[in-house]
Amino acid sequence: MNFRYIVTAYNRLSAVRYAHTWSKGRNPKYLDFSKLGGDCTNFISQCIYAGSGVMNYTPVYGWYYRTSYDRTASWTGARFLYKFLTTNKGIGPFASEVSIDDIVPGDIVQFSKKDGPIYHSLIVVEVGTPATYDNVLIATHTYDVDYTPLSNYDFEVAHYLHIEGVRV
Repeated sequence: MNFRYIVTAYNRLSAVRYAHTWSKGRNPKYLDFSKLGGDCTNFISQCIYAGSGVMNYTPVYGWYYRTSYDRTASWTGARFLYKFLTTNKGIGPFASEVSIDDIVPGDIVQFSKKDGPIYHSLIVVEVGTPATYDNVLIATHTYDVDYTPLSNYDFEVAHYLHIEGVRV
């Protein structure tokens, strides 16, 4: 089957507003995964959804949350979110990995070890010029923060995901 999708803009302002609203709390519509391995990617998915307005209900490989028991791994798992965003050809948000110089508010940062899986997700809420670890500010969960510089984190590799748009 050949599907044709319309590409719409990702609403970065809505994603960042959501991040500020819920960075230090929990939206009761979603389970808090803090005691189940971490809530960072669940929170980042909520932010992306606030900016995209659409989920991809493809079983297993999509990106959605209906309930804590009816969701995809990409909604709550950092490495699965990376794979979904960078390979998605269907409905929903899609992204490409870029350098720190090419990120803007609403984009995603993920951390990994040099040769290990991605383990943490953050959303960019502000970027200085030129972008540096000190002036790229993020929000995230598990350890709840907002307007926090990347330089506050100890990481080996940062993956910068620029959300290019949303297919509907």
